[in-house]
Amino acid sequence: MRNKKYKIVLFLALILGLGGQSCTDLLDEPLENKFIAENTDYTQFENMDLLLYGAYNEFYSLQWESFPIISVRGDDVNAGGDQVPLTETDNFQYNRSFWMYNSTWLNLYSDLLFWHGAMEEIEKYREAGANEADARQYIAEIKVLRAYELMYLAKLWGSVLIPSSSEPSHLFNVELSDFDAVMDHISLQMDEAIPDLPSVHPNQRSKVRGGVTRYTALAVKALANLEMKNYPEVVNATDEIIGSGLFTLEPDYYQLFKLPGKLNDENLLELQYSDFGQASGTNSRYLWDFFGPANWTPTVAGAGGGWGFWEPSLKYVKFMLDRNEQERLSTTVLFTPDGIAEIQADPAYSTLPNWVSNSSEDGDVFNNHPRYNFLSGKHYLPSTQLTPGRFSYGENKNFTCIRYAEILLIHAEALVSGASGGVITADEAVNLVRNRSGLGNLSGVDLDSVLDEKFAEFGMEWGIRYYDLVRHDKTDALNYGGRTYDDGSDRFLPYPLEQQDILPQIKEAANNN
Repeated sequence: MRNKKYKIVLFLALILGLGGQSCTDLLDEPLENKFIAENTDYTQFENMDLLLYGAYNEFYSLQWESFPIISVRGDDVNAGGDQVPLTETDNFQYNRSFWMYNSTWLNLYSDLLFWHGAMEEIEKYREAGANEADARQYIAEIKVLRAYELMYLAKLWGSVLIPSSSEPSHLFNVELSDFDAVMDHISLQMDEAIPDLPSVHPNQRSKVRGGVTRYTALAVKALANLEMKNYPEVVNATDEIIGSGLFTLEPDYYQLFKLPGKLNDENLLELQYSDFGQASGTNSRYLWDFFGPANWTPTVAGAGGGWGFWEPSLKYVKFMLDRNEQERLSTTVLFTPDGIAEIQADPAYSTLPNWVSNSSEDGDVFNNHPRYNFLSGKHYLPSTQLTPGRFSYGENKNFTCIRYAEILLIHAEALVSGASGGVITADEAVNLVRNRSGLGNLSGVDLDSVLDEKFAEFGMEWGIRYYDLVRHDKTDALNYGGRTYDDGSDRFLPYPLEQQDILPQIKEAANNN
């Protein structure tokens, strides 16, 4: 299941047949080899667009193993399946030799180096006379993609290397930047990018529909400042997004995560995929198999399943039942008969609402399997939404990264954590999200109620719950189901052993921990 990728930094050399390959021993190391574009005619300005398209393609090619490593440690999710080190990671027992750690490190750093290469090439087109505004915008867009993944590198490992060049070897001489320094760097990068980005909703863009805009950059800036607990800056950034009037919550929470939710008015950043509405031929897809059912009866005969490696926690299910959360719970969690029986084994939940069922509203039926009792509904595409003739699990579905509900709730989080002002109050922000799911208004919200709302809203998404608990020193919530979290040793993953063997800074830092 390992899928190591050795990407080129300058993809233009492949697309246009330009340049030659410089092969080094680095190919067998975590720092990616690159093709060096030679004899490129930088006066062919139309080719600059290819660099932008390639940058987005790199983003959309995020390897499947990165998401579970980013997200597995919250109390909303269990690691299903037979990847024992992943289960151990979920239990805060870290194995520095676990292949997923190293693969995620490689995936993210290869993206960063690729994007630096693309920016370097765009600069050459600009110097040759390409449209200045286009060049600046393309570089700004790539900076946002780079910042988003750099943020997760720091969330995973704390102190990381910040690349400043596409040249892999330069990383050997880069000093580690601590967590706050990385977040500050991201915030400053967004300040540089924002003036050059279009002030439109991502779905209003034409050249790259759904691509980065000013508001995507503001969202990344807000998230970075949230991690630094710089709450006034969070409010400044979220104010501009909210005040733009361009973003609204998708009325149908269930369809938000299905095909109708692609490029809707709630989403600020998505990994985009397509089968182009054709029964066969070219397609791009995320490996949804990781989340999919290993045993189900789909409405569309022949629809493929998955591995069942991603399981909502019983704790999350009970939390949502206690809140009488039908829409968000039935969207986030798919139930099996064994899962329903597990809930009912607790006398307090012996009688369940009739909507708790092992079939979805689209008629797909989820059967028992030893790997899981529950499945992730947010990573589920109904078989009825597959393009006729397509049978791969989840094909044609986008992967949402940042959505407006998160902007509203981090706005509220910042306000209840000490920031002042805001175009809307914390109560108003929280209630917008609650009302969308059919819940009544709250008044006088505090940090606990905001974090509860985030728990309900973002279950199974990007590790949001874990990072919320860590950021606010509420990690006692992570001590459940036999897990024991230690604030001193468990916040960050150990550096992958392979990287310790290659990068002297990483080895030194590992030895000092």
